[in-house]
Amino acid sequence: MPNTSPNLLEQLSKIVGLPSVSSTNIELDMSNKTVIAFLANSFESLGFSCEIVPCAANSSKYNLIATLGAGPGGLVLAGHTDTVPFDEELWSFDPFQLTENNNRIYGLGITDMKGFFPIIMEALKPFLDEQFKEPLIILATADEETSMEGAKTIAELGRPKARAAIIGEPTGMRPVKAHKGMMMDCIRLIGKSGHSSDSTLGINALDAMHQIISELMNYRKDLRNKYRSELFSIPYPTLNLGSIHGGDNPNRICGHCELKFDVRLTPGMNIDTVREEIRENIRKVAEPLGIEYEMVQIFSGIPAFFAEENSVLLRTAERLTGHDGVSVAFGTEGPFLQKLGMDTIILGPGNIDQAHQPDEYMSMDMINPSIGILRKFISRYCLS
Repeated sequence: MPNTSPNLLEQLSKIVGLPSVSSTNIELDMSNKTVIAFLANSFESLGFSCEIVPCAANSSKYNLIATLGAGPGGLVLAGHTDTVPFDEELWSFDPFQLTENNNRIYGLGITDMKGFFPIIMEALKPFLDEQFKEPLIILATADEETSMEGAKTIAELGRPKARAAIIGEPTGMRPVKAHKGMMMDCIRLIGKSGHSSDSTLGINALDAMHQIISELMNYRKDLRNKYRSELFSIPYPTLNLGSIHGGDNPNRICGHCELKFDVRLTPGMNIDTVREEIRENIRKVAEPLGIEYEMVQIFSGIPAFFAEENSVLLRTAERLTGHDGVSVAFGTEGPFLQKLGMDTIILGPGNIDQAHQPDEYMSMDMINPSIGILRKFISRYCLS
């Protein structure tokens, strides 16, 4: 086992043990207040001044801006405090209890990405008696996995601001210079219920959704043929059908159905155009059937992200990690921080392959190298 201090494992255990599921399903969605309170207390004990910022659109969701040092410039280390929902029956371990096994640590959010914050705390230890020439700012946000309402609130607030920002999403400590854009939407159909013995007594919303799904799958092929970017290992846009719910009983004609999906956009795609094209596909199916329909935004969307040209932060990260900048398919809060004028990259411990699935884990071998690299960034941007 690596030479990690008991305090680090204790902090990792505490943050994993604080549920903070973010979901478009109101029955699964949780507040992240306990995680933000834990982080605020932890960073205050290290000498940071902390400000808790409620999300503008949701009073049960919170963000944290923790600052050590003062003045212009400096470095932001950012991450989100929410996790995706989980299938407990598919886990080999308790999702809310840190478990060490086979040189891995398991727990919901350990990689994506609550585990990043205790690793920051560990990286800070050699510097706590130093005089910071430029501030170190820790940003912890809400609802990245659904609406990105936390990052939106922060962007509207217009702070924090620094010279540079690193978002600690799981990249295997390889600097990410670009990622796809994304949007999430919900299609709702209202038909007419009736006795299942006679289909003429109603209008089946699930049958209509079946046709709409076929249209979406054809549209997905069209997007794949029309757009391509060799920046990405998956060089085409993706459209994922994420969840579907409808009806209430097998012996009733389905009177309502709801489908949620996301689109990952390559450079050159316009979110509004994609939405309009999908609406037209819905209309073509629904109107002839007499089905009421609407398409509702779950997440309005973010464009594709690119590190700024001649990024000093990217070049520094490449030198410190020994890895060239890469592009990834998943989305992050990068565009929001970049909008605040900061030189921004994505770089963090863990691997995206372990995220959003049962038995999420982080390799123990990754912890100490991650701490070492963060210390080099803190020294360069805040102490030099």
